[in-house]
Amino acid sequence: MPPPRPLAAALTENDGLDVIAEVKRRSPSKGDLAPDLVPGVMAKAYADGGAACLSVLTDGRFFGALPEDLTDARAATELPVLRKDFTVSAHDVCDARLMGADAVLLIVAALDDHELRAFHDLATELGMDALVEVHDDAELDRALAVGASLVGVNQRDLTTFEVDTRRAVRVAEHIPEGVVKVAESGVTGTADVAPLCQAGYHAVLVGESLVTSSDPAAAVRDLRCAPCS
Repeated sequence: MPPPRPLAAALTENDGLDVIAEVKRRSPSKGDLAPDLVPGVMAKAYADGGAACLSVLTDGRFFGALPEDLTDARAATELPVLRKDFTVSAHDVCDARLMGADAVLLIVAALDDHELRAFHDLATELGMDALVEVHDDAELDRALAVGASLVGVNQRDLTTFEVDTRRAVRVAEHIPEGVVKVAESGVTGTADVAPLCQAGYHAVLVGESLVTSSDPAAAVRDLRCAPCS
């Protein structure tokens, strides 16, 4: 495999809030979003709009996706790519690398401490970044205990699917300096960006509002250019 592209580093190169733009056909909570999207075309539009990274779903059962979605999206740009699917085994980490992913998602709520450390270490060994996703301070402590340096705060409850748009701001107060911070879910437009920027986030991960936009490049550009205050 060619060497991975550094995803975490890409989120610290620019001033302001970066965008991780998601290639996503459907979601378990909202159903079909863009079932006919062409991953390479969408990825190119995101890059044209100034996205720093891509996030791609590859799961067919819940997201209507294919592994080729990641391969095609990555080939269309020079951006680093996160495989956004649930990682529940060492095989998933290796499969992500074989698909060409530059980073994997590790959801603290879905893993015990042994799994979290083992998968984080394996991703590092394979040259990938690991976006370690948390929902509260207790999960953040577990993420930091395994050496996570790239932390995502998901504002969506994975059980109820409800979004708490203040969650990321609350948790940000406890994320140490030097950790790259990503806010996930709940960003539907420029008005949602300012409090996250003020809270010290390096990036927002956005899917639904981008894939359903009539002009994804402009939608990314608007998020990047939104004022921080």
